[in-house]
Amino acid sequence: MKYDQMKKAFMKGFQTWNVRSVLSHVHMPDGFSVNVAFKEYSCGHYLKETLIGRFPGETGRMPAETAFPGLHAYDASYTEMTVSWCGMEIRVESAQDEERFVLLITPLKQQERSAMCVLEGGYLWGKSGYVYKENGALIGKNSENEIRFCTTGEEMTDANIPVQAAYLSVRLDKAVAFFSGCSMTLEKATAFVAQKREALLLSHIRFGEDTEFYAAMECAMAWDTIYDAKNDRVISPVSRLWSITSGGYVLFCWDNFFAGFMASLGSKEIAVSNLKEILNERTKEGFVPNFAYGTGQVSADRSQPPVGSAMIKEACRVLKDMSLIEDTYQALLNWNTWFYENRMNENGTLSWGSNPIPVLYGNHWEITGVNERFGAALESGLDNSPMYDDMPFDPQTHRMMLEDVGLTGLYILDTETLKEFACLLKKDEDEKELTKRLMKAESGLESLWDETNGFYYNRRSDTGEFSRRISPTNFYALFSSRVSSERIERISKEHYFNPEEFYGEWMLPSIARNDPAYYDQEYWRGRVWAPLNFLVYLAFTKRLMTRERRDLAQKSKHIFMQEWTRHKHVHENYNSITGEGCDSKNSDKFYHWGALLCMIALIEDGFVPSFGENMGGENA
Repeated sequence: MKYDQMKKAFMKGFQTWNVRSVLSHVHMPDGFSVNVAFKEYSCGHYLKETLIGRFPGETGRMPAETAFPGLHAYDASYTEMTVSWCGMEIRVESAQDEERFVLLITPLKQQERSAMCVLEGGYLWGKSGYVYKENGALIGKNSENEIRFCTTGEEMTDANIPVQAAYLSVRLDKAVAFFSGCSMTLEKATAFVAQKREALLLSHIRFGEDTEFYAAMECAMAWDTIYDAKNDRVISPVSRLWSITSGGYVLFCWDNFFAGFMASLGSKEIAVSNLKEILNERTKEGFVPNFAYGTGQVSADRSQPPVGSAMIKEACRVLKDMSLIEDTYQALLNWNTWFYENRMNENGTLSWGSNPIPVLYGNHWEITGVNERFGAALESGLDNSPMYDDMPFDPQTHRMMLEDVGLTGLYILDTETLKEFACLLKKDEDEKELTKRLMKAESGLESLWDETNGFYYNRRSDTGEFSRRISPTNFYALFSSRVSSERIERISKEHYFNPEEFYGEWMLPSIARNDPAYYDQEYWRGRVWAPLNFLVYLAFTKRLMTRERRDLAQKSKHIFMQEWTRHKHVHENYNSITGEGCDSKNSDKFYHWGALLCMIALIEDGFVPSFGENMGGENA
């Protein structure tokens, strides 16, 4: 099925794709929305929009809600969210089939006086239609469709609520249901919701002991997926909080390639959409930018880690469909060429960079760091990593004066993968060119080996001295087939299993434990990041490092489950001393790439066939 046809078939029914509230359900493609809101009577606050991960103070004088995301089927046949707010705890479930849609609202903990539950109606994204109330029903109507919502609840009125269109309001002293389609009692609505929940749980059984990891990953991906009306597409930004402050959505380069791969285990549509749409953000120069905002702005000065081809390859394996390779090959090749022409040094190593650009929007990121060291650090994805502290920058080459093991290793992975694609698609001339690039990059990487210390180190291009500030990106050297078994053994023993550098209960730290910045535990200064674990795990897999791979998978499970069990959080990053995520405001509480820790567990237990292998079935 062609992409446009698949997208059209996918965009139907009630979905949680409105970025403004996780309790807003939108009928696609009409745009008719019903949003669940609450009014409490101890202080008179009104919770119009529920979001995951807000901190106290982000809602002004009103107490911030705490949202505990529950199960969420990719097709929205069942969803669950529990909201803790103003001393109350309320569970909101939804269920649907082709004939009906049900919202079941259950108060689990109440105030002395019953709260009000409000079902607000409206049409989103400029879609045509109008909403009105008639005979106790909330009705959305346009030229082609009419959707009628009724309720099992007892009507409760209050003129002092900030609603600008028709709504239903009921007393929340017991469970209530809102439903469209055939008439329902509360008992029938409850049974229908339970049936859909059970069906979703049954679909998870195939993951056996890893059911919790898969459910958490599906939860993160599905709740973070939204509809971008501007470009008529379904995408999965890293979190809704990021999107709200970015003009409607924000896509980050490597984040969304990872998202596409994660979604491949449960939704072909969401997987393909994310993989194709982040590629569609590429600049006229041919590279995928660090970010793309809903305003239309992109980071035109810099890219991000080139993981696209590897993630598309792995997603195609899961989906058992290689057509995506043909659809994306040329764009991926152009991106690889851009890195080759703009970031490769004469000796074959690569350095992160930032190119000069014109100011078009007057945005902070068009000026800050552009053609400077900070912009190059942003291109690495490791924004404030100590590896890049005070590194000189060459404004003529537009590169940091540091030959980077991580980028060189990732470029080798990208080039090797594209070479496999070229062979598959019978692109003989491309295959020859990619072979030349691969050999040059691997040769450059070999020059970064330090025999004395048994590791690949970044090297200052101005002085020729090795930098001893190391992170998990130094393990990306293992993507090269030229790393000998003897070197692999030293890398493992002297560095991975070294408790003074990386080994410990909570890992992998984003800077070595003996680095002066490790105890900062601020963003990329010592915290654990799922993409680093994931890429190192992929490198271990490609080099058949079974012991290390299994160990890292176990460590990844361990750190993920602590916050997930306590709070249902999927953190952007974690403290590598305590394993916590909530200790830092610079750790989004529901950032989907945190679920890469779950994906590692699923891969390790065999749910991703031939992960890391060449297309021909043999490891590099």
